[in-house]
Amino acid sequence: MLCVVYKSPKKAETYLFVERRDDFSRVPSSLLETFGTPKLAMIVNLATKTHLAQADLGKVRLALKSQGFYLQLPPPPEDLLKQHRKSQGKASS
Repeated sequence: MLCVVYKSPKKAETYLFVERRDDFSRVPSSLLETFGTPKLAMIVNLATKTHLAQADLGKVRLALKSQGFYLQLPPPPEDLLKQHRKSQGKASS
């Protein structure tokens, strides 16, 4: 199963996976408006992959089959202060 991955010019580390190149017919217009004009990042053969760097491969496959796209959002920012406090045995406020 091939899929095409596009990068958002508006949202850092945000990617849109679709089934066919330049086919955004199943992507909601409101999502495309927020995403911006998609910039081609790569074409991926999901059949040969065992995992993806930032997304769950099973969820990507399921979303592509059921809704025609998968939106990968950036991971939440790390709260280094909270991690430090936890390592010091202090409660976070």
